[in-house]
Amino acid sequence: MPQGKKKHILIVGAGPGGLTAGMLLAHRGFKVTVAEKNEHVGGRNSELKFDGYSFDVGPTFLHQKFCLDEIFAETGSRSEDHLEFVDLHPMTRLTWGDTSLHTYSDMERMEREIERVFPGSSEGFHRYMKEQGGKFRRIYPCLQRPYQTLASYLSPNLLRALPDVLTTRSVHDVLGDYFKDERLKLAFTFQAKYLGMSPWHCPALFSILSFTEYRFGVYHVQGGLNRISHAMADRFGELGGELRLSSPVKRLTFSGREVTGAEMEDGERISADAVVINADYGHAATRLFGEHNQSDERMRKRKFSCSTYMLYLGLDTIYPDEPHHHILFADDYRANVEDIQSERRVSDDMSVYVRNSSINDPHVAPAGKSGLYVLVPTINARNGFDWESHKEEYADKVLKRIEQRTGMKDLRQRIVAKKIITPQDWQNSSVYLGATFNLAHTLDQMLFLRPHNRYEGFRNCYLVGGGTHPGSGLPTIYESGRISANLVCEQFGVPYQPVDLASGYLREA
Repeated sequence: MPQGKKKHILIVGAGPGGLTAGMLLAHRGFKVTVAEKNEHVGGRNSELKFDGYSFDVGPTFLHQKFCLDEIFAETGSRSEDHLEFVDLHPMTRLTWGDTSLHTYSDMERMEREIERVFPGSSEGFHRYMKEQGGKFRRIYPCLQRPYQTLASYLSPNLLRALPDVLTTRSVHDVLGDYFKDERLKLAFTFQAKYLGMSPWHCPALFSILSFTEYRFGVYHVQGGLNRISHAMADRFGELGGELRLSSPVKRLTFSGREVTGAEMEDGERISADAVVINADYGHAATRLFGEHNQSDERMRKRKFSCSTYMLYLGLDTIYPDEPHHHILFADDYRANVEDIQSERRVSDDMSVYVRNSSINDPHVAPAGKSGLYVLVPTINARNGFDWESHKEEYADKVLKRIEQRTGMKDLRQRIVAKKIITPQDWQNSSVYLGATFNLAHTLDQMLFLRPHNRYEGFRNCYLVGGGTHPGSGLPTIYESGRISANLVCEQFGVPYQPVDLASGYLREA
């Protein structure tokens, strides 16, 4: 599309949202430059490599794969040509004390597993899948469009979905319609943690998160999910895009309320006809806009997600009988979640997520060895807990819990390499308040009330990532990149041809 060639688009940040927008805009004929402060792509979807081990920094679950497929298809490619996917069966092992449940995207296998562990409960699962399928069909189209004005609420799709959106019920409330056992409810509500939220406070519309897993599956990518970012960067380059690594932006430049480009940390100035911001929202809005910065005082009044305490462990062995994904629930899960929501108390009775991808992936550790990824949801950095003084002590508590509740009884003796990332570290790496899932997904911070995809007050500045609509999680971040790319095209009158694979899945839901 030659008319796009007349315009230069600068993208600040090579995370999944920025790379999505970059791929689409380069394909549509724009001159596109992506400036990334780090020496590698991916942001929180990047690779952490040390001592011969490779880890995903952040996301480890890929669901709604069809969204990623659409992004590649819109650029004339296929995700399978760049990446090797593994459809996981089972998807996850969930453990409460001495009770465990394996999850599947095969309905018959899932019904049998529920009956095995929670006799008499499979009927509720069957109803859940049928009724949440209808809800998913109503809500999903609402996540594919921007909400720049209040008039956006008059769209037919959103009007149909409003009863699902405008409710005071929580995700946990919804699951009470289907299951009596509290543990089984948690098997369908823990996905609220993908948004960094409590299932008791997460809006009811997000019950579709667990539905999409149980209906469409969870995928691993060989080499780690960070390979998606590398594949996107490669495709961006094939389409003529310019990727500049180790190129931190100091601030944006302006002419009135129009962004004219950016000043780099080394003093270079880059001119652009439009700018797409893929930096962490809180950090960008308070640091990159110069005289137009929001104040920290104003930003801190917003509601932010929890954070995560991370352990990346290189082991001298493989635990072949341990699952790929394993969630160990706190003894008192609700109290654990309330501790996190308090933003002050660090739980000793913590929930722990463990990924043991080496049982399926030979690319992430030396032969005969394995890498273990451990995530503990915890408080963000709002109130300044001193993690530096407590991180090793907390690591020992986490590792002891894993040894007690899994088959990895000698885990601490098997660790030959280790790295810890705390909420304090996240904050130091430009994640506002260390809130790894960005702004909380409360009703007063969604749709029109979330930071807009076209940044409010500027004609030619756009946002992508978890801090804008539709929100956190890889599929929704890809969608934010596509929405903003479409808005750029509409601003400059550049036509584009969307690819719709989702409709087929919606019909099956």
